[in-house]
Amino acid sequence: MVSNRAPGPGMVVPENLAPSTASTHEDEIPEDKAPIDSKEDGGTGDPEDIPNLAGGSTYIIDWEGPDDPENPRNWTFGKKWVVTTMVSAYVFMSPVSSSMMAPASARIAAHLGVTGSTLIALQTSIFLGGYAAGPLVLGPLSEAFGRQRILQFANFWYLAWNLGCAFVRDERELLLFRFLSGFGGNGLITIGGGVLGDVWPPAQRGQAVAVYTLAPLLGPVVGPMCGAWIAERGDWRWVFWAPTIVAVVVQLVGLYFLEETYPPVILARKARRIRRGLVDLERSDQYTTVRTIFDGADREWRNFVINALVRPFVLFVREPIIQLLGCYMAFMYGTLYLFLTTIPLIFRGVYNEPLGIAGLNYIAIGIGLTGASQISARLLDVMYMRLMKKNGGVGKPEYRLLFMFPGTVLLPTGLLITGWTARPDIHWIVPDLAIVLVGAGMVLNFQAIQMYVIDAFTLHCASALAAVMFFRSVAACVFPLFAPAMYNALHYGRGDTILACAAIAIGGPSSLLFLLYGERVRNASRYARHS
Repeated sequence: MVSNRAPGPGMVVPENLAPSTASTHEDEIPEDKAPIDSKEDGGTGDPEDIPNLAGGSTYIIDWEGPDDPENPRNWTFGKKWVVTTMVSAYVFMSPVSSSMMAPASARIAAHLGVTGSTLIALQTSIFLGGYAAGPLVLGPLSEAFGRQRILQFANFWYLAWNLGCAFVRDERELLLFRFLSGFGGNGLITIGGGVLGDVWPPAQRGQAVAVYTLAPLLGPVVGPMCGAWIAERGDWRWVFWAPTIVAVVVQLVGLYFLEETYPPVILARKARRIRRGLVDLERSDQYTTVRTIFDGADREWRNFVINALVRPFVLFVREPIIQLLGCYMAFMYGTLYLFLTTIPLIFRGVYNEPLGIAGLNYIAIGIGLTGASQISARLLDVMYMRLMKKNGGVGKPEYRLLFMFPGTVLLPTGLLITGWTARPDIHWIVPDLAIVLVGAGMVLNFQAIQMYVIDAFTLHCASALAAVMFFRSVAACVFPLFAPAMYNALHYGRGDTILACAAIAIGGPSSLLFLLYGERVRNASRYARHS
């Protein structure tokens, strides 16, 4: 909508008639924020949308006021939850695949002629190696090409290579296909966090992120339970076929329900419609450029893509927020996957349970994850609103970190109890109850960190999450490899004591440091400041 009245926010304005408006936006947003032009422009421009202002050669495209229905923040509550549910479904299946083959790894190794415990464990861990690499590429590309198309591409990439794992002929093909499958799988998780940052304002984001965060944490828990029964009673290939079938269903549903949410790409499509409309109306010679508030002066697409791909590494090197919280996230995610590999060792080796029954003990960590997530989902936004009200109506990302404190207590407590009670003379329910505490502590920390990163780096949260997930995926790849040797040498009590001490040493200072000095650190950051 364009009129001849004085330009204001949300309008298409000629750059030389509204220098203050154009310059203000560009001062707030670094030049590397611009997405490349999308080809999904919705056809030719509506004549009502075509600027009709005399003079000037450059037009800046912004939202049509604070209530613009095209802005994802203004979508209906129901539509936002449809998008949240869809991205949660996308990010659930690849974590299932990451651990589902673990109980069947011995059968797969025998079929392929693989020997050696480390090589067998690598069949599971290599998937997480792809997890480390994928977000560094797919997350930033979602900030150039849009969330929708990269999310769907990542899911298709994951399911195609995961399906291929069922038809491998030797261990080299299996390791390669698992790596490539993981490459796409974790890209889904990174992009999904960006979608929530696009759709939900900070005051409403807590419950959505609580639900979303649960999906990639429950996936590795559900996977081994299903994989154990398949390994015991069925064809091992079903550990690949089953998640692929579900991923195909999610892909088909997503093609219909998932819409683009990234504001720079939505406005870029609007700008392209206007450019086409100018050409159709034979008025394109009146204007030099039609661009969005997110576009820099240099609109060369190669620069956009290069900047997007480099951004996670820049954040990785320059941002203390990413470095410290990424290390803690890495430790927790590594511990989660270490736990997933040791639960069968405890309940089969110590309590002599059959493989299928031993797999049911994963329910304990699932209860901890789900229960704590449901509690925090109801409290995150309530606490945020109260603290924001006390601060004169201004919210801060640091308000999200309060939930790290109970998490940093529950996690080491659960580790200590699990390690020292996993003995034949103590009933199996005791270590299971301790595993519940481990799951609860993990999810509280995960949610607090993920929400803090989204709130602090909203415009580039996909790149920020990619940098954090690189840390955690490397740890998840490595931790299960040394778990058998560590527990053989130290046993469960001393081994879990080391993990508990590390959790206290990393988690306690991290949460306290950013709660006290987080705002100062953010203000010193180029990317956090502009978000």
